[in-house]
Amino acid sequence: MTVHSLLSPRLTRGRKKAGHINQMYMAGFNAIPCQAWEQGSIDTIPLPSRIYSIGKEVDSIQSPSSLQSFFDELDSLGAGKDTVLTIVHLGDSHIQAGYYSGKVMRLLQAQFGNAGRGWIAPFKLSKTNEPDDYFISSSVREWVTGRCIQANKKCPVGIGGIGIQSVSPSINLDVRIAPNNGAGYSFNQAILYRGEKAMPMLPAGSFKDSIQTSLATVPAVAGVLADTFRISHPVDTLQLHSTRRKQGTDKLLPASNFKNVYYGFSLTNGYPGVLYHSVGVNGAMYVNYTDEAYVRQLALLKPSLLIISLGTNETFGRRFRSEEFGGQIRAFVSLVKKQMPETAILLTTPPECYKRTYVNKKRTYVRNSNTQLAAKAIVKAAHEEGVACWDLFAATGGKSSCTKWRKEKLMGRDRIHFTKDGYREQGTLLYRALMQSYNQMLKIRKDDE
Repeated sequence: MTVHSLLSPRLTRGRKKAGHINQMYMAGFNAIPCQAWEQGSIDTIPLPSRIYSIGKEVDSIQSPSSLQSFFDELDSLGAGKDTVLTIVHLGDSHIQAGYYSGKVMRLLQAQFGNAGRGWIAPFKLSKTNEPDDYFISSSVREWVTGRCIQANKKCPVGIGGIGIQSVSPSINLDVRIAPNNGAGYSFNQAILYRGEKAMPMLPAGSFKDSIQTSLATVPAVAGVLADTFRISHPVDTLQLHSTRRKQGTDKLLPASNFKNVYYGFSLTNGYPGVLYHSVGVNGAMYVNYTDEAYVRQLALLKPSLLIISLGTNETFGRRFRSEEFGGQIRAFVSLVKKQMPETAILLTTPPECYKRTYVNKKRTYVRNSNTQLAAKAIVKAAHEEGVACWDLFAATGGKSSCTKWRKEKLMGRDRIHFTKDGYREQGTLLYRALMQSYNQMLKIRKDDE
């Protein structure tokens, strides 16, 4: 049974352009057996079952009333309105890999519609791991990389928390959706975010004449230009090449006039549904994102919901203190509230992991007890800030759960990160928690009728 056939009648009835969206589900999303879902009523969302039963189940989101605006937009999609609900999932290496957030994205889009792949960043060009559903490549080999985790950034960073810079006088960027892992994410619009002094890009390749290009002349925020490429039909690839030609003239500007910094793309397909931007940087902590200029960039995505999944890296500090960590959380949340006052916020706690230590000069691993302290600090900060929180630490089994996840072969070799299946299970848990809270809201509404 395909995913689209599992959509509840309440959501499929009256959906505009549903045929195209359902075709993308059938082609691009893994089929989910009927028995893999916990049946909901016609007025609630069916929940995918957990594959692994490790520890107690924690589906509830704390302070779900703060997500009311997000739930209202789910209602709009369910009613068949031609709208896009935008979510940003911000985090560290658990998010950069794309499996955890990617699972949430696919489950939401299977239920409410697929509005596109969303944010993609040039991770491989920056010499780090990239999600496996897209590729950004270039013939240019020498890039300087800036990351939000750098104390002295080697180049400016953008929405994705990274930036790449080249002194080459001729630059190409090729975007390609992976044929298998990215199936269902064809796009007909791409927005390129670049530095204000970077060479603009123009379409190249066999279908360049079918692309309408709108080069920005005014920064979207200080130092950032957003160029839009509209394509006459859905595509899986986009080839771009730099130009030094002064806009509106035939004059070539010298290469020395430019500071070529590029940040990434937002890919959309023009259809209603969920647009899920995954933004993660290996090693990132709350303090690395707590920068007003950065949060202004993040606000360009106009998220209805911002999910923040951070805290693991802080727990490896030699002098981790819950009070100090709580202050860092509150500082970032306050900045988000200032720059994105209409955005609902959901904090998540980190799962338990191991830390490496030495006993009698022999390397060994012990549970990282600081993750439990970090989880408590996040829950407390969320309560104090009046924002929603989901306790992944508890949902994955709580204290000593890392041994169980490792026993099930769901943890990576470093015993900090998880396998693909481990991350996908955590994504399922987060989706279940969101839909449980949404279903509870629907039930309360129905009881009040």
